[in-house]
Formats: sequence, C-alpha cells, structure tokens
Amino acid sequence: MKVWKQGLLGALAWALALSMSTAAQKASSEKASPQKRSPQAGSPKAAVVIPADLTGKLAALGEARLEFLRSGKTKRYVHADLLWDSFRTKSIAEIEAIVDAMLATEEQEKFKEGRDMASIPLNTEATHFNGWKTKRPQELNPKREPGPINLSRYMEARSGIPTFANAPIALTPEDLKAGKVDIAIVGAPLDMGSGYRGAKGGPLALRAVGGASGNDMYSMVNPSEVLNIVDYGDIAIDYMSTERSMEHVRSMVKEIALTGAIPIIIGGDHSLMYSDASALAEVHGKGNVGVVHFDAHYDAGKDRAHLIDHGQPVWRLIHEGYVPGKNFIQVGLRARSPDVETFEWMREQGFRYHTMVEIEKRGWDVVMNRAVREAKEGPKNIFISFDIDVMDPAYMTGTGTPVPGGLTMREAQPIVRRLCAETHVVGFEIVEVDPLVDETYRTALNSNYILNACMTGIAMRRLGLTQEHYLSPLSSEHGQNNY
Repeated sequence: MKVWKQGLLGALAWALALSMSTAAQKASSEKASPQKRSPQAGSPKAAVVIPADLTGKLAALGEARLEFLRSGKTKRYVHADLLWDSFRTKSIAEIEAIVDAMLATEEQEKFKEGRDMASIPLNTEATHFNGWKTKRPQELNPKREPGPINLSRYMEARSGIPTFANAPIALTPEDLKAGKVDIAIVGAPLDMGSGYRGAKGGPLALRAVGGASGNDMYSMVNPSEVLNIVDYGDIAIDYMSTERSMEHVRSMVKEIALTGAIPIIIGGDHSLMYSDASALAEVHGKGNVGVVHFDAHYDAGKDRAHLIDHGQPVWRLIHEGYVPGKNFIQVGLRARSPDVETFEWMREQGFRYHTMVEIEKRGWDVVMNRAVREAKEGPKNIFISFDIDVMDPAYMTGTGTPVPGGLTMREAQPIVRRLCAETHVVGFEIVEVDPLVDETYRTALNSNYILNACMTGIAMRRLGLTQEHYLSPLSSEHGQNNY
C-alpha cells in the first residue's frame, strides 16, 4: 500500500508539474499578445488516436479514461507524443493516477451547482437601481425646437466644445429626425470586456484630435458638406457590469438606427461588436446584415466563464442567430490563433476570412478587391467592425492587444472608403482605442482618418460615386502630359 501511495503521489506531482509548465507557456503567450486569446470556436479539441503499441496496455484503464485520452483534451496538459512516451515507461497504476488527476482537474474547473456563483447578485432594492441609464426628462430642460445643436461659437467650428468630426450635437431621437441626420456618431466608453483597462478613453481621445472632418483628397469629397452628421454624445455605461451596459448600448444603437440615421460607434473594447451588430440585426432582421470585420484576432472564442468579452462577440452573434457565419468577412487576421480545428470550424460556418498570410501570398490589391466583391455579393445591409489592432502597431500603438505585421494606413483607408461607397452600410464601429498606452496622439489621429474614410464613402454613395475604386481624376492626374 505504501508503495502504491508513493506511486500515486509521484504521478500526481508529475501531472501537476505538467500543468504548471503548460500554464507557464500560456502566460508567456498571453504576455506576447495580452488578454485577447481565442480558444477553439465551434468544435472540441481534435480527437487523437492511441498508438497501436499502447492499445493493449491501456485497455486496462477502462472506457471512461480511454474516452478522455481519445478526446484530445489531454493536449491542454501535455503534447500527445510526450504523453505516449511517458506511458510506455509507467505502470498501469501510475497511468491511472495521471489520467485521474487530469479528469479531477477538468471536474474542478466546471460549474457546480451550490458551490459556484452562476451570476453576480444585484441589489434590486437599491433606490437608484437604473439611475446610471435613466434619461433626464425633457421637461427639466429649457424648451427648444428639436434638431441638432451647434456647440461652436466660431464659424470654422475649430473651438468651443470638442465633438466628433466638429459636428453639431443631438440628444434625442427627435433631434435626429428633425435634423434629417444621416450619421450619428456616438461614444461607447466601455472597457470591462477586455481585461485591459483604458479603452473607455477612446471616444474622448477621438473628439480631442482632428482628422475626422474635412475634404478627402482621394475622392475630392467632403462628407460634412454632403451629409448631416451629428455627435450623439456618449452612451451610459455601468462600470460595475458589462452585461447591464451591453443591453443599454444595444438599445441606444437601435434607437439611432430606427430614426434612419447610420450609427457610428466609437469604443470602447470589442465586446461592443455583439451589442452593435445585434441591434442592427434587430432593426433590419436577423440574417439580413453582413459584417465586415477588421481585426488581428478572429474573436469567435467560446467556452468562457463570462458570456461577454472582446474575444467572443463573433461566436455569440452566430450562436444567437443574429449574423450567420456565411455573412462574416474577416480581414487582417494574424494572431497566434485560430488553430487548425478553429479554421476548419470557420470554413464549416461559411466564413470568408482574409489573413495576412493571404495578403503575403497574393498581394493587398487582390485581397482588397476580393473582400469588397464578397461584401457586395452578401446581404444588402453591411455593418463594418474595425478593431484598430488590425493595423500594424506602428500606426496604432494605443491598443491593449497589438500584433506586429498588420495593415498600413495606405491599405486600410482605401478599403474602408470603398466598402462605404460601394455597399449599403448601415453601421460602423471603431474599437479598442486605448489612449493610456499611446505616448503620442497617432492612434486617435489615425482612427479619425479611418472614420473620415468611412464617412467619405457614405457621402460618395450619396453622390453616385459608386464605381469600383473611384479616385478623383483631379487629384490622381496632374493633366500636364500623358503617362
């Protein structure tokens, strides 16, 4: 018995050491690409085959243990080849102890009724339970006619109270309707969905830095002269609850869209994609909205304790039927995930994904044309989700999840402009701007230029400039000789 106990303890210690080693590797990976990890999306770990020389020996383990070994879940603890090599030199008792230690760990990590909290309780007796999102009664404000309000005291609107794109403000749906507003830019300063705080400063940073308004030389179109654009303020956030905040964000995005204005959401972290895209799907109908998703990460993770975070909005939108996988177009993927199983799941769902690997293989122009063509062939309504970490960190240093080797501004601006000119865009978001990790102003500046590219495209569409990759002949040719 003493020998058996020693063997069991040794096996457990060995399994624990493996777990610690794996944990260390994961921690190292997280440090290289913080927070935004993407576990397998639609399918479980790929099944493994027990080597023929071990089948006889391991038969004594029993079907439950064998099923666990075949499931591929052991990859989490140790590479399969290393596990098989170890089993060849260990007794059945030692192998049983190792497998049982893994099984026990799996059970400990699962939710258990009575032991674990299924949700965080709220004090429903609180006097101001919904105070954070209750709107101020209009009766308490000075009477005025509905419509946008200009906050600048100067003709050129360069001073006064900063707003998105130096635009007037609107406070109510009645303002949007009375002003016949085309675009309502709204801040969503939420950053609890990332684990990396600071993105709530994104809306303030974009308001403070120029670049979102003015003439676009590529098309010679000034969106502010073609469209009625307003700043719709910031959406209220409950900074103690992502879940409560997301529902309010969804209702506010829906409020804008129902007036006929196009909501442009300035984040905030990428968990917002779930509320923003689902709101538009509720307005236009589930399955009637296509998403063009710019990101270094695929954001279709699942199997996480928190149902809302910035690494899984895509999976939730698919799982809840708002946007089918076939309506997703992804551009710029390059992080150290997805893995083989996840790519296979994405193909099964019908994703059109365009990785930096494809760009390296085929060139940017080919990939851009392909992505824009796919957007035109999809649903009539298009929502663009632009995570700034799709850009190379040289252009967007202010994000919590930077990944080297991304898009340049010369690549990002034309595809955004084209998508907004050549498709029917019903919503746009820029997310993950974190000014706290940018010692310069380039992240906010470049984000505003991306915003301007989209608004320019929408203005071009209004003017009928929808031909493929339109560029102004005035700015693209000097006209002094033939090339």
